[in-house]
Amino acid sequence: MDTVIVQLPDETPAAHRGIHRIPRLLHMGPGETKDFGRGAPGSTPAIVLTDPGVSRHAGLIEAAGDFWRLSNFSATSTYAVENLEGAGEYIKVAPGRLGAPVPFEFSRVVLPALDGTATFKVFAPQHAYAQDGAGPDYGERTVSPFSLDPTSKYFLVLVALCEPRLRSSSGAALPGAGEIVERLRPLESCRDLTRSAVNYHIDYLTSAKLRLRTVHEDDLTANGPKDGGRVGAKREDLVTLALRFNLVHEEHLALLPRRIAPPARSPGSGAAAAPAPAHECR
Repeated sequence: MDTVIVQLPDETPAAHRGIHRIPRLLHMGPGETKDFGRGAPGSTPAIVLTDPGVSRHAGLIEAAGDFWRLSNFSATSTYAVENLEGAGEYIKVAPGRLGAPVPFEFSRVVLPALDGTATFKVFAPQHAYAQDGAGPDYGERTVSPFSLDPTSKYFLVLVALCEPRLRSSSGAALPGAGEIVERLRPLESCRDLTRSAVNYHIDYLTSAKLRLRTVHEDDLTANGPKDGGRVGAKREDLVTLALRFNLVHEEHLALLPRRIAPPARSPGSGAAAAPAPAHECR
């Protein structure tokens, strides 16, 4: 089972950064290691950071259960690991430090470089939770097949995606990325949310958290899916799975911003508007 996923640095030229491309990913299982750095003739690390200010053999990451470790092989540079869900939270890994544990689910590794910083992202989606009967007398620990964190931003995206089906019928249309941005933006943690970030969270939910396989790499082109309908199919499958297994339910709607009821029409302005159901003002 993959427990850590590394998103490799984007090597797309700046002039083509607007084109949607599939992120290049490295999947790691428990105990597996990947090195990173600038590399040397005849020796290319798994994670290449091309900036000349980065050491040739800068460090190593190791997958370890539901977290990962970082080793800093530099003699002079301190590395930072940012929590992408943590409002500025980060840890520092000092020069020469080996096996520093990183507990964040969404992380960005940041190295000092001549051109600002060199970065890559690391995800640890397979969080383990205690189950009934777990303990030394019951054999191996049970791992939750759907390890979702209700405090994370990706979970807010999932709730917003499921909201129409939770509030009305199973046939309600699902919101697009732009609609989800507008729905979540009143939240302090989502003020800087973008359409691309929403799509990224949906991809993360699909591939890493719920492990759906609606869109495969051979169905994609450099500009996105061959068939635009596949994107909608992916959202549809995501919502269907989340509601079928009660991963998102009505109580989670309280995580979303309160809806503002439309103003009542004044007398004589036409047919009276039907009152909004109570739950629409949640």
